[in-house]
Amino acid sequence: MTRTPVRVGIVGTSWWADSMYLPALASHPDAHVVAVCGRDPTKADDFATRWSIPQVFCDPAEMIEKGKLQALIVASANDSHYAITMAALRAGLHVLCEKPLALSYAQALEMATLATQKGVKHMTPFTYRYMPTTRYLKALIDEGYLGRPYHLNMRYYTGFGRGSDYVWRFDVGKAGAGALGDIGSHFLYLATWFFGKVEALSCQLGFMVERPPRNPEGRPYERGDDLATLVLSFANGAQGVVQLSTLAYEDTAFGQTHQMEFHGSEGTLHHVIDWDHEQRLSGARLGQGAVKPLSVPDRYWNGLRRDSVHNTYRDVFRTQNVMARQFVSAIVTDAPLDPNFYDGAYVQRLVQAGVISHRKRRWVEIDEVQ
Repeated sequence: MTRTPVRVGIVGTSWWADSMYLPALASHPDAHVVAVCGRDPTKADDFATRWSIPQVFCDPAEMIEKGKLQALIVASANDSHYAITMAALRAGLHVLCEKPLALSYAQALEMATLATQKGVKHMTPFTYRYMPTTRYLKALIDEGYLGRPYHLNMRYYTGFGRGSDYVWRFDVGKAGAGALGDIGSHFLYLATWFFGKVEALSCQLGFMVERPPRNPEGRPYERGDDLATLVLSFANGAQGVVQLSTLAYEDTAFGQTHQMEFHGSEGTLHHVIDWDHEQRLSGARLGQGAVKPLSVPDRYWNGLRRDSVHNTYRDVFRTQNVMARQFVSAIVTDAPLDPNFYDGAYVQRLVQAGVISHRKRRWVEIDEVQ
């Protein structure tokens, strides 16, 4: 019996939508992208032509009302996520919304709550969890390779913040936060995925690069952080340090590197992805010698290219049942989705706690953030 494809709309025509969402959906047998919405009509038309999308809108509300959609992907600017997603949920649509889910924890929780009330599928994708080495790392931790977790150190180095021009990612009103909310949300999600809930944290934000005092419209704005350091206290007693920088000179194909170390009562794990050619996992178990390379089992690669990290990354999202493809499959099969809006809201809670900690110069209990 032939299944009718899910009618999907997408808000956003950025390079991210073009490279991550449309290739993945175009090859999914149960997905039919029927509408796209973009602020720039010319760009939206070009996007629609390139991907053979029949309907083009410049107003998300109009697309939700008239597009005859079943599902919506929200890949627009951060400050638009809440309004667009809430409108889509009220219309009964399944929604995948990019991180940050909203600009505040209260809004994000409201989105998750409404999605549950409506009984629709909801997803906030955190892309790095899907990489083969990361998935195997998660499996090793869950299987007890570390024993009792003691501490983790995670470092996200990139350099897109080194310039002094206005960039919306450092405009708090548009982005919600700077490096902490942008790249930090990824690593805060991973830290909790690996070690569980965070009870309290301390955060110091950095503002190193002088940026224009006004945005392109001539209005003053609150400048976001370009680097951040967090100390995490986990519910299981473990500690963590997460360092984030948009000012690091990392001359790799994707301009960033990820470095992670994990220690526990029974072992150690190291994880490095340089976003060029290195995606490496190594470890040592108590009494079994020094740290040595760990071979990632073939089931985690499953035909993915390994010649470069970026080719692996592309293949993960375009060929495997993750992110956009997972979202559509869950709608068709009525499967649960992970990570979902509650995960997105929790990460937003941690980001907000980090901002409070920096401003008040103290530790913040996560439950303080409402």
